[in-house]
Amino acid sequence: MTWIDSHCHLDASEFAADRDAVRAAARAAGVATCVIPAVEMSNFDTVRLLAHQHSDVYALGVHPMYTPQAAKADLRTLDAQLQQHRSDPRLVAVGEIGLDGFVPGLDMARQQLFYTAQLKLAQQHDLPVILHVRRSADLLLKGLRQTPVKGGIAHAFNGSLQQAQQFIDMGFKLGFGGALTYARALQLRRLATELPLDALVLETDSPDIPPHWLYVTAEQREAGAAQGRNTPDQVPRIAQVLAELRGVSVEEVQQVTTRNVTSVFRL
Repeated sequence: MTWIDSHCHLDASEFAADRDAVRAAARAAGVATCVIPAVEMSNFDTVRLLAHQHSDVYALGVHPMYTPQAAKADLRTLDAQLQQHRSDPRLVAVGEIGLDGFVPGLDMARQQLFYTAQLKLAQQHDLPVILHVRRSADLLLKGLRQTPVKGGIAHAFNGSLQQAQQFIDMGFKLGFGGALTYARALQLRRLATELPLDALVLETDSPDIPPHWLYVTAEQREAGAAQGRNTPDQVPRIAQVLAELRGVSVEEVQQVTTRNVTSVFRL
């Protein structure tokens, strides 16, 4: 079986020492394609070159957590890059963009300025978007109603069933990853079973959001253990959890979620 990791920060510094080996391990596990989103202007070239090196795909955008250091000129750079690489089949979306209502001290008005501007660029360049959704679903949906785009993925979705349906109605798929593997994630697991499978995609958010089997407890960290690093080869095992929760075969999960990513990014 072949898989797609719909959200993987392969460019992250956590992979500096063994990036090629990490990608090779994922390919050996059947992960044929990783979607590598940018988070700020300085890594636009990095994600593009990585995608070409490993036969993956990429997105360009400014992440909401990087808006404090971003400049409005970065939006002009993004526009120019989207135009310059418009014929690149590996450029599949504007992202990772969105809003974060969880991290203290982030200026929501500034986040919204960048979010709205990047939605307009996605609209202008006829691209879907990869959304960062953290305690911000209603505000993101409001922005999408004002500036409709060609769908995309609501990454690491953890909102309500009603919010999920609104994203789906706007042409979005919802990303599920390592958080789904925790037995205490009751609301998330309920969503993963109640939503139609053709609305879901699999992701790791590597190196972040490790599944429970990679998680290192606070006590272990205090004793000197490093936090478990998430990697894209975890997709099949996360899929197994989703299949068990839904009472379907892993083969069905693979077929449908792969088709979902392929359709939303027009791969």
